[in-house]
Amino acid sequence: MKLNTSFKATSGFIKSNNPISLDVLRSNVPSIFADDKHHSRSDRYTYVPTSDIVVALDKEGFRPFFACQAKVRTENLDRADFAKHMIRFRHASMINSDVANEIILVNSHDGSTSYQMMAGAFRFVCTNGLICGDLVEDIRVRHSGNIVDNVIEGAYSILDQFGNVEASKEGMKSLVLKPEEKQIFADVALTLKYDGEAPITSSALLNAHRREDKEDPSLWSTFNTVQENLIRGGQYGRTANNRNTRTRAVNGIGQNVQLNQALWTLAEKMKELKAA
Repeated sequence: MKLNTSFKATSGFIKSNNPISLDVLRSNVPSIFADDKHHSRSDRYTYVPTSDIVVALDKEGFRPFFACQAKVRTENLDRADFAKHMIRFRHASMINSDVANEIILVNSHDGSTSYQMMAGAFRFVCTNGLICGDLVEDIRVRHSGNIVDNVIEGAYSILDQFGNVEASKEGMKSLVLKPEEKQIFADVALTLKYDGEAPITSSALLNAHRREDKEDPSLWSTFNTVQENLIRGGQYGRTANNRNTRTRAVNGIGQNVQLNQALWTLAEKMKELKAA
């Protein structure tokens, strides 16, 4: 399938506005296509390359639009071809004009993770890849048994629960936050990323980059603005030693998933408090 001109691709990372072909995935996220399991795995480890899952999901209408793989440390270079990777799929029936529901698949071939499946959403206006909190149950498939069928079954299970995601989004869009409530949301969000003193203030997280968010006082817009700034980084601040610094993007797959899920859960809690 031909890609349009709106896509980004570097070694270990690719995203596109159109479904990504297997050849393009192979060129940019090679660990999806590992030839075998890592030598550290025992005979009990059932090896099924993630590429087989991608092909099987494609037949069911689930297409990849984003993929990345983890970087490995110098001392673990032998794991590079088996590293943890993440793929975001959209089903043909679930794509709309402003937000697309997604199924997120995380796997590795070195034993660092089982097949993990989560619900997510992609907001086109800011290209934000969100991951739902506990609205939809995470599904894990061990590297044993009939992996392909179990993953496909998990994908449909998540697909069936997207009504909860839609209700959550609409609820957030309908709630207007006061300035002090936005500040509270950002204050708590900072603690999710930084254990100690944060190098930036919560006000930096509320700095919207698009007119749509600047003019929208809803919880949904606040959530997306804070999520984008926390995940992408780039805010200028001061270290504990009073030195100038700039916040880093969250590139690790595990940290990205954990922080994204926590932010959605925080938004849900704020929604519950406002609705009470």
